[in-house]
Amino acid sequence: MTSSTFLDGKLLLAMPSMTDPRFERSVIYMCSHDASGAMGLVINQAFSGLSFESLLEQLDIEAPGDVPDVPVHSGGPVEPGRGFVLHSADFVQETTLVVSETLALSATVDILQALAAGKGPRYHLLALGYAGWSAGQLEQEIQANAWLTSEADDEIIFNTELEQKWPRAMAMLGVNISMLSSDAGHA
Repeated sequence: MTSSTFLDGKLLLAMPSMTDPRFERSVIYMCSHDASGAMGLVINQAFSGLSFESLLEQLDIEAPGDVPDVPVHSGGPVEPGRGFVLHSADFVQETTLVVSETLALSATVDILQALAAGKGPRYHLLALGYAGWSAGQLEQEIQANAWLTSEADDEIIFNTELEQKWPRAMAMLGVNISMLSSDAGHA
């Protein structure tokens, strides 16, 4: 793949034929993609059993007032104990990965402290874990009809209910979900 075909800053949408239950109907924001592999965050799965307040307690982070309601997402099966915040680019620190003109990724305690204090980025999505692919693996999965790609949409990422993200992202592509085939390479 050339640098122009890498998927940084795009959405990856699971095809209806996705057989891996960890990714069924998933929408993944691609944070990084190059010849050595890819990394993204599933943006439409809740992390069950852990609240933002509990996470702050585990990390000994004190909120100066009431703890804001920040949903915790399951970002993927790799390193589920590691946290990431996908956020608007109005909050950039030295270690922040700026993915696009409007979106960035931070993985430090500093951003959690800022969120707890209500001083973080305007838009944010907190995820534990990530989805990762080795060199060439994602390209093979796309070739095998496991994923569709689309432009990222901040409205879908930050302001859409979890269960509506996948159908809305598919509709944004003009895809009628009921018309998709699970057979690759044949019309």
